[in-house]
Amino acid sequence: MGIARLEELCEQLRKKIIGYVMQNGGHLSSNLGMVELTVALHRVFNFPKDKVIFDVGHQCYAHKLLSGREEGFTRLRKRGGLSGFPKREESEYDCYNTGHAGTSISAALGIAKARDLAGDDYSVIAVIGDGSFNNGLVYEAFNSLKLLKTNILVIINDNGMSISPTVGSMHEYLDFLSEDSEEQDHKARRAVIFDRFGFDYDGVYDGNNLAEMIDRLTAIKEKLKHGSVILHVLTKKGKGYSFCEENPEATHGIGAKPAVSYTEYSEVLGKKLCALAERDKRIVAVTAAMTGSLGLSEFFEKFPQRAIDVGICEEHASILCAALASRGLKPYYAVYSTFLQRSFDEIIIDICSQKLPVTLCIDRAGISGADGETHQGVFDLSFLSFVPGLTIAVPKDAEEFAAMIEWSAGFNGPLAIRYPRASMHSFGEHGKIEDCSWEKLSEGDGNAVILACGERAIARAFAAVERLTSAGVRPSVVNVRFVKPLDEGLLSALGEQNIITIEDNMAAGGFGALIAERFSGGDRRVKIFAYRDSFIEHGGVDELMDDYGLSVDEIVGYIRRIYEIG
Repeated sequence: MGIARLEELCEQLRKKIIGYVMQNGGHLSSNLGMVELTVALHRVFNFPKDKVIFDVGHQCYAHKLLSGREEGFTRLRKRGGLSGFPKREESEYDCYNTGHAGTSISAALGIAKARDLAGDDYSVIAVIGDGSFNNGLVYEAFNSLKLLKTNILVIINDNGMSISPTVGSMHEYLDFLSEDSEEQDHKARRAVIFDRFGFDYDGVYDGNNLAEMIDRLTAIKEKLKHGSVILHVLTKKGKGYSFCEENPEATHGIGAKPAVSYTEYSEVLGKKLCALAERDKRIVAVTAAMTGSLGLSEFFEKFPQRAIDVGICEEHASILCAALASRGLKPYYAVYSTFLQRSFDEIIIDICSQKLPVTLCIDRAGISGADGETHQGVFDLSFLSFVPGLTIAVPKDAEEFAAMIEWSAGFNGPLAIRYPRASMHSFGEHGKIEDCSWEKLSEGDGNAVILACGERAIARAFAAVERLTSAGVRPSVVNVRFVKPLDEGLLSALGEQNIITIEDNMAAGGFGALIAERFSGGDRRVKIFAYRDSFIEHGGVDELMDDYGLSVDEIVGYIRRIYEIG
């Protein structure tokens, strides 16, 4: 195709991306900004022989369309449809699965080294945004380039955004390199840091200028025969759709229209933290590049000196919170469950071993749905439950969550509060939280008790009880609002022989496992309803819960067998 036809292709791709995302939800503005660069990559390089790794991966829609996968877009991010991220299982054009920031350069180096050892000949390209470029993994990978003696191309897609506007010194450095200069060589001299790592720096170019991108990539393809290159390009997030261009943060990810209205837990967190900060100057809010998504925009506006966005640096955020707490402050670290996994060591060593009053506000806990395996928040109860000294709270609804945040201001130790995105139910008045006790929500017939952990689990417990009522069966239902410590008083007083646990988490190492251990060696029968030992794909939340271990039908069937009902 000539340039004119390629530019027509870019507009066709934009229309398709907008149409499919509006229909099914997905990442919009990041994909619109990548169209010309992606078309240029496909024009110059020979995929799938050549390999491209998209950092994070939510900017790969044009790549998927160009590699013959449009049919799957009709069910984008739905069960049986296309993933919103690169998937090796989906196409030979996806050479490496991504979903978290900062991984692409390490992956590119590994693939390139494997190429060299096998004596093959192809190009390896990592496409990384300026937001991900803050992540420490990038510099660990840079540190290995000369040691590995291999060649890769790193393309910095610089649009000034991750989900929120990009922050930090590396972002300022990229801005510095992007300033107008009469001499391209002068810019290159200012990029000396990349040369020290072993890269030939080439930039800055307009990543939405298709002809310019094709020319630069063609020249760089030759350079890759002799060394590694960083190509620095500027793109416009949301390019070609004025609303996205003007609202890049709000249109980063578009959700499919919900069937019912709901309250977001993040909204409750933001309002409550603002209220606490008004009267308590120790309160500090910390986030890793997700201010708006985590409900902290108002806090950042009202208390800028006590609001910290560290960029996509989750481990650093955890240590920063520990250090703040060591000097008498009260930090709240808001983070998605799936990204908290990166901070596991820091939670153990820096926060909990020092018994520091850091509150982890764990958003999108449990199944998150459409983003798939890399974003399901189903591991946090398992990897947090065995950490000494950590209190773990799980609210039953938004009202109890607000009360927990209020209570947390006076709690003097490491605390994790985990919750899903949406609060869909309200379960009435909440009991006293101060003593970390549980709450009996309904009294049963004394034969079985359901210990339900979190809003979704409680909703499923009550759905099961409602269906059993016609058979004269009434299990008790308990709101397990603290996974750690367990409510020993309530557990010791239980008269029921049959204990059923429900949690929005993996079965291995989760709340149910704690209960099974608590009653091991006794005559109680414990049945755990949690997610099976499997990575959970993309799809709707309810259908995934049903398919992976929290089906109401399965819960009802088990309880009917307990009561010996046919």
